Amino acid sequence: MAITVVLVIGIRESAGANNFMVTVKLVAILIFIFAALHYIHPSNWKPFMPNGWQGVLTGGAIVFFTYIGFDSVSTAAEECRQPQRDVPFGIIASLIICAVLYVSVAIVLTGIQHWDTLRNAAPVANALRAIGLHSVQRWVTLGALTGMISSLLVFQLGQARVWFAMSRDGLLPRIFSKVHARFRTPHISTWAAGLFVAVPAGIFDIGTLADLSNIGTLFAFLLVSLGVLVLRSRQPERKRAFRTPWVPVIPILSILCCLVLMASLPLETWARFLVWLAIGLTIYFSYSRHRSEFGRAPRVASVGKA
Repeated sequence: MAITVVLVIGIRESAGANNFMVTVKLVAILIFIFAALHYIHPSNWKPFMPNGWQGVLTGGAIVFFTYIGFDSVSTAAEECRQPQRDVPFGIIASLIICAVLYVSVAIVLTGIQHWDTLRNAAPVANALRAIGLHSVQRWVTLGALTGMISSLLVFQLGQARVWFAMSRDGLLPRIFSKVHARFRTPHISTWAAGLFVAVPAGIFDIGTLADLSNIGTLFAFLLVSLGVLVLRSRQPERKRAFRTPWVPVIPILSILCCLVLMASLPLETWARFLVWLAIGLTIYFSYSRHRSEFGRAPRVASVGKA
């Protein structure tokens, strides 16, 4: 809820707070990598893939919710100074940096401790404690907590902007697109997102919510990739501020990757997802479809021709 207050106050204040927290997180990650690098034992990497490809895919699916952060960059495109330049650069640059950091941490962590000892709530901190780097452990713990807070800030920013855009297009009630008179932020959708996340997070099992978030994110990315194919086929002349290269290869590969990762999640997650999807479709067909600006456009055009 404190993060929600920061987001309501303004995008500049939110960006400033996030930049500070990301800096702390990056420093903590680099401290861990360089401090623990000398304690690596190559024998810990044997076998290199103890659970095979299925283990790799399941692990990727379990942590996929972290990619919501990249999606949030695109949802905040309207608040960029030069979105045509800043959004693609921000997404691609952050993807490259995060991939390098993810791989580096994974290599070092599995190098200093055997993989079967890492199944706990704080594997990095416990691994540092096991090799005697107590001062480094404290810094890394601080960085991990700061990183979680910065991730929450970005996720909440993105969710509020999604509801804002949906409301403006008529898919949700107009109240969600109201802008604060002083702070110029979508305060109603921001408060709603804060309450919608805070209350369930304090009641339900966090692992269950994370799995539901993973499969929902993968399904959303799948739909976006499918949308690129449909729009290129049906509206090739549409002016595009952002143009996906190598169509249809990239969208098809994206769809296949999302399907493979979704298939790696447990059946109970699929059951919850289908229930949640049914609720969303009910809202869409009973409310959103008839009020959408895009849904009304064809009818208006046909009346004009008549």
